[in-house]
Amino acid sequence: MDATHLHLILTHFPIIGTIIGVFILAYGIYSKNDSITKVALATFVIMSILTIPVFLTGEEAAETVENFAGISENIIEEHEELAEKAIWLMGLLGMLSLFNFYAIFKKLSFSKTITLITFVVSIATVALFAQVGNLGGQIRHSEIRANSSNIQGDNNNLEMDDDD
Repeated sequence: MDATHLHLILTHFPIIGTIIGVFILAYGIYSKNDSITKVALATFVIMSILTIPVFLTGEEAAETVENFAGISENIIEEHEELAEKAIWLMGLLGMLSLFNFYAIFKKLSFSKTITLITFVVSIATVALFAQVGNLGGQIRHSEIRANSSNIQGDNNNLEMDDDD
């Protein structure tokens, strides 16, 4: 298994895992259950750790596909730039989650406030990762690109040229 394959396998975990973590945290806040909140925080820490190999394998994955027909280098660059921002936000979420876990464990007076801040950061992280994932999907899936009709039109023209 090479870095490209690893990137494609792992890339979905931080997105889906963080979404699940948001729902668990929302339920923990709603039910005022610190045990459920801790599960969400642990989920965010694990997802932030999983994001590291996803990010580190991204460059090799880009190099693997950049010369394939129909691949947009602009989308790859946008995906890379947004992924750089996303890993920092995910790192912040992971560190905030660890601090939040500590605050709950030590029963610090501001633990509820930190939990709400963690919740807001987790929602922002999901939103940013959804954009990163969408751009990543567009690299190989022209059917989800905003200008997919232009690509299909270009492909039809190529087929017509081949027949001439």
